[in-house]
Amino acid sequence: MEDIENLDLLGTPLIQSHDLLQMMLRFFFNTAIVWVMIHCLYYPKGRRRDYYFTFMLISISIFFLIYLLGGVKLKIGFALGLFAIFGIIRYRTESMPVREMTYLFSIIAMSVINALATTISYAELFATNAVFLVATWFFESYILLKHVAAKLIQYDRIDLITPARRADLIADLRERTGLNVSRVEVGGIDFLRDMAVLKVYYETDSENPSTEVNNKLKLSKEEWTQVNS
Repeated sequence: MEDIENLDLLGTPLIQSHDLLQMMLRFFFNTAIVWVMIHCLYYPKGRRRDYYFTFMLISISIFFLIYLLGGVKLKIGFALGLFAIFGIIRYRTESMPVREMTYLFSIIAMSVINALATTISYAELFATNAVFLVATWFFESYILLKHVAAKLIQYDRIDLITPARRADLIADLRERTGLNVSRVEVGGIDFLRDMAVLKVYYETDSENPSTEVNNKLKLSKEEWTQVNS
């Protein structure tokens, strides 16, 4: 084994068993922590397989990128540069919701910490990652606040959308949807077709988590055409 370690290829050692073992230990540790956050905390509520895939692959990419380039003395400056890049990411087809961006930021932070913190003990590293997981679980739970979900509804009774009849509007929505509606925002209004777009806020319990909805309050021309075709 020592003979193999002494071999080099163009000035680069062929195998460094100690460095390889340390890298793989930290990699599996980081992957396990990120998987717990995504699979146990994010996915039960988000239900977005595309983000599940994205978070895991970004975590793996960031870890190896930071760990293997740590010896190039880029260190903190390079890490902060990654925060800046991923902090302004917007996909062409869909902008990432705030909740998903928060998870992405946390995952990048954990991956950077696990890759760069080579001088601290595994106990300290575990404690740091545990803080991330506990904080995420605590603020995702229903301990502090009741969960309020939102839903877009195309509404046909525009006589109830006036501020003076807001109580009647909420009562009608509760009866027709069966949801515990707490408040309503009125978006686009089409008087020609007697239709309005409402954003309805309602309380949910922990057994029936809702998925993210589009936050816009009016439909585009193409969507209006599809609705009325």
